[in-house]
Amino acid sequence: MAVVAAVRGSQGGRRFWFEISRKANFNWYSSSFISSSSVPTTKLFIDGKFVESKSNEWIEICNPATNEVVGRVPKATQSEMEAAVASCKKALANWSEVSVLSRQQIFLRYQQLIKDNLKEISKLITLEQGKTLADAEGDVFRGLQVVEHACSVTSLMLGETLPSITKDMDTCTYRLPLGVCAGIAPFNFPAMIPLWMFPMAMVCGNTFLMKPSERVPGALMFLAQLLQDAGAPDGTLNIIHGQHEAVNFICDHPDIKAISFVGSNQAGEYIYERGSKHGKRIQANMGAKNHGVVMPDANKENTLNQLIGAAFGAAGQRCMALSAAILVGESRKWLPELVEKAKNLRVNAGDQPGADLGPLISPQAKERVCQLIDSGAKEGADVLLDGRKIRVKGFENGNFVGPTILGKVKPNMTCYKEEIFGPVLVVLEANSLDEAIEIVNNNPYGNGTAIFTTNGATARKYSHLVDVGQVGVNVPIPVPLPMFSFTGSRGSFRGDTNFYGKQGVQFYTQLKTVISQWKEEDATVTKPAVVMPTMGN
Repeated sequence: MAVVAAVRGSQGGRRFWFEISRKANFNWYSSSFISSSSVPTTKLFIDGKFVESKSNEWIEICNPATNEVVGRVPKATQSEMEAAVASCKKALANWSEVSVLSRQQIFLRYQQLIKDNLKEISKLITLEQGKTLADAEGDVFRGLQVVEHACSVTSLMLGETLPSITKDMDTCTYRLPLGVCAGIAPFNFPAMIPLWMFPMAMVCGNTFLMKPSERVPGALMFLAQLLQDAGAPDGTLNIIHGQHEAVNFICDHPDIKAISFVGSNQAGEYIYERGSKHGKRIQANMGAKNHGVVMPDANKENTLNQLIGAAFGAAGQRCMALSAAILVGESRKWLPELVEKAKNLRVNAGDQPGADLGPLISPQAKERVCQLIDSGAKEGADVLLDGRKIRVKGFENGNFVGPTILGKVKPNMTCYKEEIFGPVLVVLEANSLDEAIEIVNNNPYGNGTAIFTTNGATARKYSHLVDVGQVGVNVPIPVPLPMFSFTGSRGSFRGDTNFYGKQGVQFYTQLKTVISQWKEEDATVTKPAVVMPTMGN
């Protein structure tokens, strides 16, 4: 039976869940809604089983294109969260001793199952998160690439040796798992970010407790089902749901050794401080204000298209969105053309054909974005393109904000200092490359930046002098493939070791050094001892 793609409200949402369950035989939601007017409720995943929560507190899952309820997710009870960690701890003893080759085989099967179900996962993301289907497929695909890289574990986990550091003495290092690890994921990438976390941790021999965003749990539950189908033992991955209480539980629990987090600055700083106090390793990717520096010698057509795609894709709801443009010298004359190109973007529900950007995640997110646009206008910015009053036919109740461009923005303006997290591009001007570099380096964030130029010396100077963790040269969103690591820096990151790649393996493992001595003379007995031994010999 085909999966329903278009869902306009609670009845459509219920139909979607029913059809997808028939197709894939999923059991991670309550089926009681099928014969009633209620909506599906998401289960917990504990010890290899999808279980109904006994919680009295539930959170509504809304379709951002309509604001109608399409599901509910529980706030896990204390005993349920304890059971999830206990399951991780119990499974750890066996899983950490499973051979690297056996763990690799599970994730080889897993990556194929994700490929086979990519479109179905994407439709769930669009239902709960709102992004376009094409963007949702990209969400899953970029996570899949990390799973594929995790299958290289046989190379990634290699230790080091140095024979004969002195006579008959050797030194070896081994990479060993930490233990129980945990992940806290954001709403904007329901598949990619969890797939940054638990596959790398698990393939290294750890067990994992995952808490998805309460707004978008479906994709992770789908992925958990597929991991179980791939042969992961019970208890190696557990999933809880909730908000602040669940975060505090993860930060405080003594059996959790490391926490991976992606989300807002406020939450990231809190998790880093609270988790670190309990001796946990923390990696926290947080907020950003990513700049695109446009030089006058850049390829104009390509640069304008790149700016628009990077600023407004995913409705600006990504930490690597290119949300601030710095037009250097004569390139400031390109601004009217930039505005005209942005006007042609199509705003619609994510499952509608031809949509370029969908809605924001919630009415509160829309209100905040509009307030930041208002602040820009009040503080002297020019609203060159205004998306605050956009209306989408058939989806009048959705959380839509159209592409918005603010000109004459200064670094002291609120709309520049705060991460807007919406389809808003703020445009600053600079007279020289040095002035542009100074603007970028004075900003506290360091996630990503890009320079558009045809001059190699300009690109090299910018790449070396800009204090940002990830730099694109004519590449607007410089997120590295997983054989490298995501290297956001400064105010955009807390911790010492970044996500995926070699850094990810280092985060999820600890080194053990073994120094051994085997004396050469002990290797051979020259002749048997046949004389009765005497005392003291």
